[in-house]
This record gives sequence, C-alpha cells and structure tokens, in this order.
Amino acid sequence: MKNENKIAVVIPYYNAAKHIVNVLKKLPDLVTIVYIIDDCSPEVLPEEAVSAFSNVVCLKHGKNLGVGGATKTGFAKAIEDKMDIVIKVDADDQMDTAYIEELITPLLNGKASYAKGNRFRDLKALKKMPFVRKIGNLGLSFLTKAATGYWNNFDPTNGFFAVKIETLKRLDFNEISNRYYFETSLISQLYFQDAVIKDVPMPAIYGDEKSSMSVWKMPFVFFPRLIKTFINRLFRTYFVYDFNISSIYILLGTPLFLFGLIYGIYNWWFYSSRAMFAPTGTIMLVTLTIIIGFQLLLQAVHYDITKAPKAE
Repeated sequence: MKNENKIAVVIPYYNAAKHIVNVLKKLPDLVTIVYIIDDCSPEVLPEEAVSAFSNVVCLKHGKNLGVGGATKTGFAKAIEDKMDIVIKVDADDQMDTAYIEELITPLLNGKASYAKGNRFRDLKALKKMPFVRKIGNLGLSFLTKAATGYWNNFDPTNGFFAVKIETLKRLDFNEISNRYYFETSLISQLYFQDAVIKDVPMPAIYGDEKSSMSVWKMPFVFFPRLIKTFINRLFRTYFVYDFNISSIYILLGTPLFLFGLIYGIYNWWFYSSRAMFAPTGTIMLVTLTIIIGFQLLLQAVHYDITKAPKAE
C-alpha cells in the first residue's frame, strides 16, 4: 500500500518477553512508528525489541495501569507526535498484523473513524475458538451492542483496532477504562461522537498465552459496567443531547412495563397464597399494562437500532 499518512502502532507490554520481538518483526513497512508501553512488567522488555523494527519508542509506567491505561499513554504520545492513525496491537502475538492494511483502509478512504477485528465472520476460525470463550464472547457481544448503541457491529471486545487521531482528540480519556473494560468503554465514547465503526473479518490466533481474566469472572466484571454504560447512554442520548419520539416511548413504556410486571407478581402471590382465583379485571389490567409497555419499549429499541452510527 502506498501511504503518505503517519501510522503509529501502540503495544501495551506486560509479561510478553518471548513474544514481543516476533510481533515487532511482523509489522508491515507502512507503519511509521511503534510505541511500546511497558506497563511496569515483571518481565523486562528484551533489548532486541528496540531494534526489531525500524522506529521504536519505549515508554515505561512507574506502576501498573492495565491494558487500557497503557494504550491511553500510547494514544497521548501519538497525538503529541501528530500521527494520523494509531493501531493497537497486543504483545502476545495473537493478532495477525498482516491485517493492518485492511484495518486502516476504511479510515484512509473516509468510510470509518474506527476499524476493528471481527473474529465471528470467519467460520473456520470460529470452529477453532474454544467453546467456552465462543459462548462468552457471543453473549458479551450482544450485551455490549445494547450498552454502546453499536447494534450493527460485532465482537466489540476485540483489542485489534485502528482509530483516527482526529477522533481520539475528541474523546475524554478519563471516561475510558484502564483495565478489562477498556475496549467497551472506548466504543461507548465513540458513540457520542457519531463515529462510524467498521468490522474487518479476521481469524483469532490462540497461542500459549493465558488470559489473566478467568471466564467465570467475566459476567461479574462486565455486567454491572454494561448496565451503567447502557443507562448513561440512554440518558445522554434521549434526555440530554436530544428529546424525540423514542424518549417518549422510554418514558411511557418503562413505568408501564415495570408496573405491570410487579403488580402481576404481587397479585399472583396474593391470590395463590390464599388459594383464590384472581379477578378477571385484575388479570386483564396486568396483561394490557405489560403488553402496552413492552410494545412501547420495542419501538424505542427499533428506533435505537436505526440510530446506530453507520457509513453513508
């Protein structure tokens, strides 16, 4: 690819001494500079890493900030150095950097502001993905769609991505998580900039590196944050930055649905505990309230899906 743009690669480094050199050697020539962020790693960054690519800058944290914190340090340096595009690559050699050209193409041609890998578009790679991880990623991806508003994108936690520097400049880094929630919180902030996200199909690579996040811990780590992100997005989108028909659907549908649900459960308990039949009027009231509330919320969801940022 003939490229006149300045392309930076950010690599958060933590305990990946046996992989980092190989990652650097496989980077394509179109990359202008590489920022390695040593996130206070117990494993010292190998000396040969500096010479494994033509232009490497090493930055070291005094304390461990997490993958998000390290990546944000790289973002700040790329902005300072007036780069055009920054690509985030992990140090564990589980990302195929041959796809970097495909990642930056939609950014260069103006079709997107952010492009990321999507491991769920490659059926062969999907079959090789560990079953537990596959199920976890599918469920997490759906919940993240709702929380962030990017209904038309998948595999949102994929950490192999490229983003325009001009887009990064508009983001508040304090709103972006330092650790496991980094990618999701980044995408949630992109939503408020109407940034278009492009999925790039690519296979997942699984080596001998072990994730520090246990599968069973993921729901407890992500779910509360996703709920918070979802509520924050709805409030800002439909009651702060705008007020439209979907705002009315939410205002009417939510209390109707919750009232019908709670009132129905209460009446079921009340009459069943007394071995009595609930009055027909009560049943009809509960049913109609739940149905009307649910229909209004469905309309709000439909509007929200159509509102997701997408390329023109």
